[in-house]
Amino acid sequence: MHGDFADGPLTGIKVLDLTNVVMGPYATHILADMGADVIKIESADSDFMRNYRPYRHRGMSGQVLQLHRNKRSLVLDLKRTKCAAALQRLIAKCDVLVHSMRPKAIKRLGFDYDRVREINRDIVYCGAYGFGKGGPYEDKAAYDDMIQASCGIVELNQRVRGEPTYVPTAMCDKLTGQTIAYAILGALVQRARGGGGQQVEVPMFETCIEFMLTEHICGASFEPPLGKVGYARLLNRARRPYRTADGYACIMPYSDRNWRDFFDYIGKPELKGDGRFATFDDRVREVEVLYGLIAQEAGKHTTAEWLAFCDNASIACMPVISLDEIHEDPHVRAVGLIEVQDHPTEGRIRVLRSPVKFGAAPFKVRRPAPTLGQDSAEVLAEFGFSGEEIDGVLGPNAGSDQ
Repeated sequence: MHGDFADGPLTGIKVLDLTNVVMGPYATHILADMGADVIKIESADSDFMRNYRPYRHRGMSGQVLQLHRNKRSLVLDLKRTKCAAALQRLIAKCDVLVHSMRPKAIKRLGFDYDRVREINRDIVYCGAYGFGKGGPYEDKAAYDDMIQASCGIVELNQRVRGEPTYVPTAMCDKLTGQTIAYAILGALVQRARGGGGQQVEVPMFETCIEFMLTEHICGASFEPPLGKVGYARLLNRARRPYRTADGYACIMPYSDRNWRDFFDYIGKPELKGDGRFATFDDRVREVEVLYGLIAQEAGKHTTAEWLAFCDNASIACMPVISLDEIHEDPHVRAVGLIEVQDHPTEGRIRVLRSPVKFGAAPFKVRRPAPTLGQDSAEVLAEFGFSGEEIDGVLGPNAGSDQ
């Protein structure tokens, strides 16, 4: 049985990927690492992330080496009749189509859900949009920064830091990418159980609002509200990594036992009997006092000393690790999260494996990230195109339909 799924649980699933930049490619990267045959449809101008410097060869940036592995690249200019017709033939034999164009743009190309469904009634069609269809923002452009600004992330930073700031990672892109992946998986399960194909909509704006309100909705869950939006512990300005004697660390006593052990360690056992800190609810009301106490005590010990105490007492504690140091972290090295492999065109590269492990199908790079259009002829031939037809789509006259 395992042999049928040697590449992962999605072995045999064919995905047409009409996305670019980070959000969509991150979603299909997840599917590809689970064994799906992801065919990335690219224009001759390519996904601009291909040319983000530094790179050894144009079109093969560091991000592309990670995001596009286990995928195949097919160059099609969908404004050309022959290329659009070629995509229609692929659609007929694929399980999933995912795109990140605005609704009007994909409809102009002739690949909105109604048209695609005429070609393949059982296809899972996922539209990954900035904003959900039907609202006044439907046709707005959407990038990670503007979604951070509009879903509450920036305002929360303003509450804590005194000025509106972005989180320095493409958080909304990657969060929505994960949502796209699990939404497609859900639709595939339904189809496998006899439910047929369907249209799936994943909007960044709504996805990130739901993500942010999960813990921050608090008393605003009630109507009328019993309190303001905002989880107080996370919004406290004293919540931060603490300066130790030789660096910084996250030191986070949480349970009743954690705090009792912490009070003993810092030489203040009398605080164990202080009613302000007896229960979780009590401590939440006094969180600023407690964070201040940790900050006051942290500098009296080295980071290694804090780690030794906290690990022994089962208190959450980790040093602050820079991105530059992650590949040398002993746990990262022990679990083989980052490995050095040979790429056929880019030489020695670091490969950040999928963090998810399937016992029946260990992670592997089946296909190194492809150069632009590298697999075009192979894919078309596999889908039944003759040599003459392939030349018509990809040949020297690719700039016209003559």
